[in-house]
Amino acid sequence: MVQQWIDKAEVLIEALPYMRRFFDCTFVIKYGGHAMTDEELRASFAVDVVLLKYIGLRPVVVHGGGPQIKTTLAQRGIESRFENGLRVTDDATMDVVEQVLGGTVNREIVELIERGGGRAVGLSGQEGRLLQVRAREGLGRVGEVVGVDPQPIRAATDAGFIPVVAPIGVDANGVTHNVNADEAAGAIARALQAEKLILLTDVEGVRDAEGALAPQLTRGDVDKLIDEGTIAGGMIPKVRCCLDALEGGVRRSHIVDGRTLHAVLLEVFTDSGVGTLIGR
Repeated sequence: MVQQWIDKAEVLIEALPYMRRFFDCTFVIKYGGHAMTDEELRASFAVDVVLLKYIGLRPVVVHGGGPQIKTTLAQRGIESRFENGLRVTDDATMDVVEQVLGGTVNREIVELIERGGGRAVGLSGQEGRLLQVRAREGLGRVGEVVGVDPQPIRAATDAGFIPVVAPIGVDANGVTHNVNADEAAGAIARALQAEKLILLTDVEGVRDAEGALAPQLTRGDVDKLIDEGTIAGGMIPKVRCCLDALEGGVRRSHIVDGRTLHAVLLEVFTDSGVGTLIGR
């Protein structure tokens, strides 16, 4: 029994240098995939974020909601169509996106964090022009982020809240657009000059040419793996999102398996981590 307590103390000691290093730093976490639908993983994620806040970090959550949007569209008899991984968004689909992302899902995450012992506030990227976009050609109301106003997010974190941001943007004419959650998280991380951008996914991380999980990569490593075809398909936009964040001033980007309990804490506060860190 004593040894179990000693082991727990060793875990805290291992985490201490990271707690000290990241005190008062901003972490932008993209929350999506299986971690949003499994009840145990949902509770685990909420506790992780609350812990980050209470040890002095500034977590910001940017969430997706693809499965929830798909379900609601199907209930209304609206077909889901995708091009290059992006949802084609007509006016009827956008109505559902705003209802689900800006309403139902956002509120659920806020409530989840508050049940975990934290204080959270929901924000939509369309409010106060937080996420400024231009339309992507041929995809209807799908937006590419061209600007971010970080002030509402900073105000929320300064007041002791965990901001939970829905990825809905607004163009120069005030028209709302659907925004890819990874892209929104990366743009927000750049605007906040975050210490870390963490993308929770449904894969372990990035794999190297031998098929093993790569714990750390540089831009050169990523470019080589893309050229070789090792990084392909849906992983390409994720690693490019990470690289763009680094170019914009974010210090570290991570691709982490959201199917692992307490994945955020294990990636950030242990020496080995559980995903792939992409650094400058």
